[in-house]
Amino acid sequence: MEDVLDVYTRPYDEKRPVVCLDETCKEVHGDARPSIPPRPPQDGKSATPAREDYEYIRGGSTAIFMVYEPLKGRCHTEVSERRTAKDYARVIKHLCDTMYPSAEKIVLVQDNLNTHAVGSLYQAFEPEEARRLAQRLEIHYTPKHGSWLNMAEIALRLLGSQCLSRRFPDREELKKQVAAWQARNDAAPMTTDWRFTTPDARIKLKRLYPKIEGPDIA
Repeated sequence: MEDVLDVYTRPYDEKRPVVCLDETCKEVHGDARPSIPPRPPQDGKSATPAREDYEYIRGGSTAIFMVYEPLKGRCHTEVSERRTAKDYARVIKHLCDTMYPSAEKIVLVQDNLNTHAVGSLYQAFEPEEARRLAQRLEIHYTPKHGSWLNMAEIALRLLGSQCLSRRFPDREELKKQVAAWQARNDAAPMTTDWRFTTPDARIKLKRLYPKIEGPDIA
């Protein structure tokens, strides 16, 4: 935990940008019956909201990757059919070669999901390419049960509330709406002012630290 918190205190450095990565899943649900659009007030009747039938048609699960640079507000979303090691590796390649091609080192904060590892690069690319990408990264993992430390979760929550709270009939419509959300963020980037520090953690989360018992060791 303290490792990640110390990373967040680093000043902005365009040669070593601090970037957070996370992903979520979204079920695609089509309408079993046509939805009823909202109706404005008319003829003395009050307005009515849009209505959807509680029944739906399952369209499968979709993964959404979020790459977020909190100090600049820059983010990249990618909608994928799955979130396998190869999907993760593809996002990392985009991060290195498209988003930050001139960075000396990308400081990457992510959770301990089994696919979030350098080994995933070797599953997707030839060893030379996998090694090249791995050397571009300085990886810091959030602790178990500490995914709240990953600021990409903040961006995902905003994406969820502003874009994903409704039903999507298919994956293509989901991609379209996520791309629209991405365009709005690009026009007005959302930065994050992280204020929870290591000293704060030692006070407020004292119960999580191991208790040292016995005589002091000289």
